[in-house]
Amino acid sequence: MTTHANANPSTNDPKQPAPVYVGIDVSKDKLDLARSDAGAGAAASTFANDPAGIAALAGSLAGAAVSVIVVEATGGYERPLLDALLDASLPAALVNPARARHFAKGLGKLAKADHLDAAVLMEFGRLASPRLAEKRSKHRTELEALVTCRRQLLHVRTEQSNRRGATASKPALKAIDAVLKEVGKQIASLDGQIRKLIDSDDDFHHLDKLLRSVPGVGPVLTATLIAELAELGTLGRRSVCALVGVAPFDCDSGKFKGKRSIRGGRSDVRCVLYMAAIAAMRFNPLIRTFAERLEAAGKAAKVVIVAAMRKLLTLLNAMVRDGLTWDQLDLVKNA
Repeated sequence: MTTHANANPSTNDPKQPAPVYVGIDVSKDKLDLARSDAGAGAAASTFANDPAGIAALAGSLAGAAVSVIVVEATGGYERPLLDALLDASLPAALVNPARARHFAKGLGKLAKADHLDAAVLMEFGRLASPRLAEKRSKHRTELEALVTCRRQLLHVRTEQSNRRGATASKPALKAIDAVLKEVGKQIASLDGQIRKLIDSDDDFHHLDKLLRSVPGVGPVLTATLIAELAELGTLGRRSVCALVGVAPFDCDSGKFKGKRSIRGGRSDVRCVLYMAAIAAMRFNPLIRTFAERLEAAGKAAKVVIVAAMRKLLTLLNAMVRDGLTWDQLDLVKNA
């Protein structure tokens, strides 16, 4: 189950220690830490972003009544720190940098520096109650790394393919073709490693088999969901759709009624889900009927696709939650 930072404990009990909120700004070489019990105007502590520095940072928090430690996602530089905090059973939350920046602007804090960002993250933990991160298994960490690498190589292949169509130089074409050939080999190799890893883990294999029983769902989507959407099956349909970024949000004010639109969420998962929804609109009778009904109602093409993505994700979430295959769903049985 997804956990959240606890609300402030009652201050009526003098024996109960005051909760400590911690914010950590992460950069490549250092970690800036701000904590609520340091006193007003206290400078942020600085640690090296290496194993020794991370161990020292975690040790400095030992014994404190820490409510939440907010760490800002920084392109992977935060992962060793986050893993160390979770290994030490410390309550850590990973937040999107854009969300933290909007929070700072909302507080009227426009200046940006590492020690200031750490203080903002500390306040974010105090006021926003961010969702706590959960410790990942070694297999899930490895699978996420493989899926991420595969996605990056796909971007490289697309870029090189586009460059190939924009040049007539034979030497340039030869170089591009060599790159495309090698990238293709590496992608195929990663596909094999991803499949081997999923098959070697009983939980992953069961989840993969469950998800792939859905017409239109293939190995790329299942690997992405297993690696990057561990919350699948543990959240309600609205929450999981918002988490992925396919939930429509209102844009109304007074008499003005704006168009509902999606925003935020996990873009990497959403991109793969988009392609799966396109396939499901052709080969999945339930999703196809749903999409055709929306088209007949005059909905725009992109609106139909996003609705199909949301429908597909909702069904996948229900399947994982209840441990049912596609043919066992009542919605499919009664179709």
